[in-house]
Amino acid sequence: MPLRFKPFATRTRLAILPLLILPLAAGSLPTAKPEEVGISSERLKRIHEMVMRHVEAQDISGAVTIVARKGKVVHFEAHGLMNIESKKPMTRDALFRLASSTKPITATAILMLMEEGRLKLTDPVAKYIPEFKNARVKIEAPNPPPTASSAQDGEKYATVPATRDITIVDLLTHTSGLASGGIATPEYRKITQSHQPTDTLADYIPRFGSLPLDFQPGTQWRYSGLVGFDTLGRIVEIVSGIPFDQFLKQRIFEPLGMNNTWFNVPESAAPRVATIYLRTPKSLDAAPSAALPPSPGYFSGAGGLTSTAEDYLLFAQMLCNGGELNGKRILSPWTVDTMLSNNVGDLFNGQIGRPPKGVGFGLGGEVVVNAVEARLRKPNGSYGWDGAFGTYWWVNRKAQLVAIYFIQTPGRSMQYDFDNAVSQAVMD
Repeated sequence: MPLRFKPFATRTRLAILPLLILPLAAGSLPTAKPEEVGISSERLKRIHEMVMRHVEAQDISGAVTIVARKGKVVHFEAHGLMNIESKKPMTRDALFRLASSTKPITATAILMLMEEGRLKLTDPVAKYIPEFKNARVKIEAPNPPPTASSAQDGEKYATVPATRDITIVDLLTHTSGLASGGIATPEYRKITQSHQPTDTLADYIPRFGSLPLDFQPGTQWRYSGLVGFDTLGRIVEIVSGIPFDQFLKQRIFEPLGMNNTWFNVPESAAPRVATIYLRTPKSLDAAPSAALPPSPGYFSGAGGLTSTAEDYLLFAQMLCNGGELNGKRILSPWTVDTMLSNNVGDLFNGQIGRPPKGVGFGLGGEVVVNAVEARLRKPNGSYGWDGAFGTYWWVNRKAQLVAIYFIQTPGRSMQYDFDNAVSQAVMD
């Protein structure tokens, strides 16, 4: 049944109520009056106004937004509803499925192992997962010989040897050609259909070693939405000797105080999980259960985590600080600089709805190279990423700024408006 909203004024009072009850605090980060860190208190109010316009337009059900500058939180609000059917207000400790906002965390795990000398970014994936050795690349072939083609799903193709095996940095930058759509779709579907609820990364990932690549490694940017970063998660397991979920918990979440971030949400926290809503022409409809991640033992480095905006702030602030938070060093500043720099030249421009110029891609996330050329409302050097269910965040080390909004509706309809609402509040 389509889900309808109550009048704007009623929803606004509902959205503001949690703010009156909860003190302004975010994890272990200090708070500050906005003017103390060069932010306008009056202009920050426009974030709430902007979010509620999107609620009114039935773009989203609700959101949690955070802005921090110079390591201090100046804005932390919940808006709208986390469940429309029960009229449950959004809360600042609501849990959101991160989807691809998981990827920068996975990238951080890889970089930690690199810093320890246990792997190189230029290492072939086959060094750790032998099934990926001697990759082949698909080429379009309208009339290939039967021995070099497949008529599955009506598709025809031929393969040629890859000029080199894919590397870890290819996976980090989506330049590997591994399961990135293209003309490899039928084979990809065949492998994914073999996935069982009991599969682990160790069971599943090696199957993709036989998958022909969509292009020669390093020559294009195409989003490997699932397999690329799940493969990185498996590499973390192999190199560290512990399951991927435990590595993240022990090496990232616990040191940073991210106590509400999990692959599998404990039963006690389940009431805080925000409902996913799908946008239709007339309303927002609750997503079917099939939209939720299956396989509790499969720890997806591409999109498996659930977290709060408050927890994610701690991770983002660590990057903004150059790899350290509250005395806990996760990465060195030089490594963070590499992560937050454009690693792909012009290959990312125009990809997956991005501007035709002015953007690049770092290790696990987008980088703003030239905000004027890209017509973006966030400063040069900003790094971040989003998730399929609506999580979105970015950091800028030069401006010492962190901006986060978490929603649970697919789409990017609010990103520009949020960036604008944050940027217009910065006074220096």
